[in-house]
Amino acid sequence: MNAMFNILADTGGSFWMPIQGSDMAGEVDWLFFFIFWICVFFFMLILVLLVGFAWKYRYREGQPVLDAPKHNTAAELTWTFIPTLIVIVIFFYGFKGYLHMVVPPPDSYEVDVTAHMWDYTFSYPNGGISDDSNMHIPVDTPVVFVLTSTDVLHGFYMPVFRIKKDVVPGRYNKIWVQAKVTGTFDIFCTQYCGQDHSSMRRKVIVQDRADFVKWVNGIVGGNFKTPADRGHFLWSTRGCSTCHSVDGAATGKAPTWKDVFLSQVPTLNDGTMTADENYLHDVITHPNIHPLPGFQPIMPPTDMLTEADVKDIISYIKSISKNYHPSAALPAATGPSSQPSK
Repeated sequence: MNAMFNILADTGGSFWMPIQGSDMAGEVDWLFFFIFWICVFFFMLILVLLVGFAWKYRYREGQPVLDAPKHNTAAELTWTFIPTLIVIVIFFYGFKGYLHMVVPPPDSYEVDVTAHMWDYTFSYPNGGISDDSNMHIPVDTPVVFVLTSTDVLHGFYMPVFRIKKDVVPGRYNKIWVQAKVTGTFDIFCTQYCGQDHSSMRRKVIVQDRADFVKWVNGIVGGNFKTPADRGHFLWSTRGCSTCHSVDGAATGKAPTWKDVFLSQVPTLNDGTMTADENYLHDVITHPNIHPLPGFQPIMPPTDMLTEADVKDIISYIKSISKNYHPSAALPAATGPSSQPSK
């Protein structure tokens, strides 16, 4: 049976499926094609019988009209037991594959996946957060994904691994995989989650174990030179970049962060406000507290941000504003320039 499960393992994918990137992909493909060819077989069988019977029993002049048959025990038993047997086989292998997907090995490496409109954040056991907004995992290693959402229902889907799991706010779901090929593959969201659902795409980068260890150790602590550097990192990894540009470009979903600091911001409920540190803190920690004209109140909750995160984001916003003029560095001390007068 394992040989059948892996029948497409070395083909590099097919018309119907991408390459088999995980150990369980062969099981999924085998069951898919089992159901597919059963459907093809019965479609052709029914089509041939339909055409044959329509021709054989067509109306002809002079042929007496007979009563239609009302009962055939053999036919009824046949179309009852054969489909039942097929459905039992499908259920058995489907349930077997489901258990394989949802019960991870006890020594699995763990990656936390947090979904939010409209992005993913990937966190690792050493406290690091992916610094390129993509997921990195080692090859030939069982990896369990701990899934949660900060806002609405999302769907975590990796086609090359043949795994998909709902990401539900307020609870944790798990699914695991053991990648068997290195490369870069797609991650999609399969639940309609709002305006930018279709752009909620990331990549999973499968690396050799040594390369992965080097990468994951390099993201510990972030190695940021300034708070603004960390703020830029948070902008790119916590979903802010989905709606807020930092180069002045209009996204249509939220205002750009460029030059917003100390600018005059028109609000719907509170008139024009100055975008100082207090204003920025309020709108980050209490989304939609000051709704803006021309924008829908779609900013999701920011519970996953700590106070230090908010402070660094504000530092970054200040650093990209033309209205921010930090004091020049103080000159180095050289001692008094003159003696006090007597």
